[in-house]
Amino acid sequence: MHHLFGLVLAQKDLSRAGDLFSLEDAEIEGSLSEALEQIRIISSSADYQTNDNDQAVVEICITRITTAIRETASIEKHGKALVALWESCLEHNLKPSGKDEDTPHAKIASDIMSCILQNYNRPPVMALAVPVAVKFLQRGNKELCRNMSSYLSLAAIAKADLLADHTDTIVKSVLQGNSMLLRVLPALYEKQPQPINPHLRELVTLMAQLDQAEQHHLLRLFQIVARKKELGVLKECIPFLCGHLRDPNHSDIILNILIEIAGYEPITLATFLPMLKEIGENFPSLIGQTAKIFGAVGRIDEERARICLMYLVHQLANMEHSFHHILLLEIKSLTDTFSSILGTQSRDIYRMSNSFTAIAKLLVRQLENDNTSGARMENDTETESPVPLDDLKSVMNGNEEDEKLQVKIQAFEEKINVDNSTPSSVRRYSLSQVSKEERKDMRFNRSKSLALHAVRMKGVNSESGQDEENGEITAGISFTEIYISQENDKLPFSVDSEAMQLGNSLVSHQHIDYTESATLPESAKEKALEGSPKAVTSPMEYQDKLYLHLKENLGKVKAYVMEMGRKIPVPDQCIIEDTVRSCVAKLFFSCPLKGHYCLYSKSSFTLISQQPPLWIHIMFLFQQSLFAEPLSIHSNSVQVLKALWEKTQLKGTHSFETAMIQSTFPHQKDLDHVQMHLEEVRFFDLFGYSEEAGTWQCFMCNNPEKATVVNQDGQPLIEGKLKEKQVRWKFIKRWKTRYFTLAGNQLLFRKGKSKDDPDDCPIELSKVQSVKVVAKKRRDRSLPRAFEIFTDSKTYVFKAKDEKNAEEWLQCINVAVAQAKERESREATTYL
Repeated sequence: MHHLFGLVLAQKDLSRAGDLFSLEDAEIEGSLSEALEQIRIISSSADYQTNDNDQAVVEICITRITTAIRETASIEKHGKALVALWESCLEHNLKPSGKDEDTPHAKIASDIMSCILQNYNRPPVMALAVPVAVKFLQRGNKELCRNMSSYLSLAAIAKADLLADHTDTIVKSVLQGNSMLLRVLPALYEKQPQPINPHLRELVTLMAQLDQAEQHHLLRLFQIVARKKELGVLKECIPFLCGHLRDPNHSDIILNILIEIAGYEPITLATFLPMLKEIGENFPSLIGQTAKIFGAVGRIDEERARICLMYLVHQLANMEHSFHHILLLEIKSLTDTFSSILGTQSRDIYRMSNSFTAIAKLLVRQLENDNTSGARMENDTETESPVPLDDLKSVMNGNEEDEKLQVKIQAFEEKINVDNSTPSSVRRYSLSQVSKEERKDMRFNRSKSLALHAVRMKGVNSESGQDEENGEITAGISFTEIYISQENDKLPFSVDSEAMQLGNSLVSHQHIDYTESATLPESAKEKALEGSPKAVTSPMEYQDKLYLHLKENLGKVKAYVMEMGRKIPVPDQCIIEDTVRSCVAKLFFSCPLKGHYCLYSKSSFTLISQQPPLWIHIMFLFQQSLFAEPLSIHSNSVQVLKALWEKTQLKGTHSFETAMIQSTFPHQKDLDHVQMHLEEVRFFDLFGYSEEAGTWQCFMCNNPEKATVVNQDGQPLIEGKLKEKQVRWKFIKRWKTRYFTLAGNQLLFRKGKSKDDPDDCPIELSKVQSVKVVAKKRRDRSLPRAFEIFTDSKTYVFKAKDEKNAEEWLQCINVAVAQAKERESREATTYL
């Protein structure tokens, strides 16, 4: 031991204890374990609790030791001695006195605890410390217990296995009032569920006593329990959970718990349907989740199906929410499961109208007529419908032109399904012959079918089939539509809800459009617009090479897209345009969340790419990832992408099918170029991938906490000094410092360097065409400090003080420009 340490501890010399801080850490590091052992002996003496001198000496020495351990990073070397001293404190009184002052041993325990547990990310140290740490939870010192809980929570995040053996002690501590440890329980349940299961009912009764964050941790625990299908221990907790459904802070996660339970034991939720109905009426944003529970309960038996159908159909007719596609999926699942409810009329109902309200009216009429007659329709294609087809048509509202278009759409669907003789009430769970017919039945978006929308928007001449304006023909396919059809096929099976949420968020409102020359062969037009009739035939009959290739690599494709989707966004829309030298892809990106302050709810971010084949390849892989089965070359959606591909290729080059087979995935070098291009156009200033939502969202939707600040009138988004390039004559250029403020729809700048100087002419952000960094020199590898703002009348060049400041200005300006244009677009839409 160092001679000064030995002297201070042997003689308990308080006057020399302060000199320990004059020593170098490295000088005393070798003697720290020995000093800790000596302190343990002193603190265990009978008169220590009353000897102020000894307490002061020990306190100073421990402070010096813990400081040296931190500075020399020698915790693993001296951890054993530290834990031994720490454990010795458990042999003494730790409860505070009447004055709320910690006892001497509680002070020692507190100092050592912070030194040890700050190393929660070092498993060897925590393996020594955790068995001792949990013992302090039962010793009655609330402050010590609170700090210990905080450190143990961090330890659970780093390595939950270390706490797993002490789960029972931790649960008892929570039940005794140490609610901070609730955050540890979800991680521990994954490792040791048995000690927690018997106490779940006691834990759920604590909900009313907890603050919001602690309630969230407790509900996360129940979500994991539900996911593990521990229904036996959950049954008694369901009424308590439902009692908190009216709390808007937790209703979402509680409904997710109930959806988990409904997936494997829906009968347990049957008695709670009236309460769920009330919740859906009071909180329209939760109708999507309540609909899934009603759908699951309805699949138990036909009687419950009819009860649940009435609720779902009523909500389908309600236009005050945005969950119509979920409702329609649940309704169709119920009517397919119990085909006698609608009989053969179901196909006609789903295909007769593009309006959710009209479909709801048809369903209500059918259900009411069925209840009145008391008859049950048999599952037979020859059985007559109780509601004549003419009556069904009369329910639809629309002008004469719409009716003509509808007849065409219906005829087109019948043409596709001409070879399919299987009754629609028979359920199939693949993407083969029958499922393709069902996907045709489910063609819809939120207001109009895709075909009707395409015909209306582009003004197709019914006689010639050509665009009246420019002689071009347009066809499209919706990723949302494909995904909904796929989920419809899988509904009766158990599906991971998180994966479903991820898929839904990935494909929300996404579609691809392409524009082709009017000289396209008629057969190709028919394939693009209507799809080949062969598409309904099993592709194996034709030895479809693309189908066989995808079948072998389906797992790899899904994994690849999952990883790639986090780095490269998939466009909502793609148009191929001819240029003088070659063709380019015009890509449109929007935000699927479309929040209140969304930057791209009405408008889109447009990207011009010189690599159309690469983007088509990316879209093809993404589209395949939405399906549980391989795509066929005859699939409607593949035909659209094929037509896009052929528009970009010279005659004699590889066909779409050959290219997709020869190169399953794009080269990494090409993907790197795509990312570089997105960076160059500042795409990542405006969009970011949300792990929580599983999709690319705009800056505002990803950062809602910043949206209110950005949208405050007169509140500057960023302000400070920038240098503006002044051009007097052709060969004389100089930089002039000005004070800039980015607020509202303008970039304001003053004539002088101060914010108090008079204003100069502002830059209207809605007039800004683009913002770009000035090309950096080859020898300069750092980020450029200068950037340009292009308006319709002038180009401005600015320079920031450093690269970091330039990046801040660039992102803020890009966000503000997008916001100004979105606001202008909304105002125009409102005016129209």
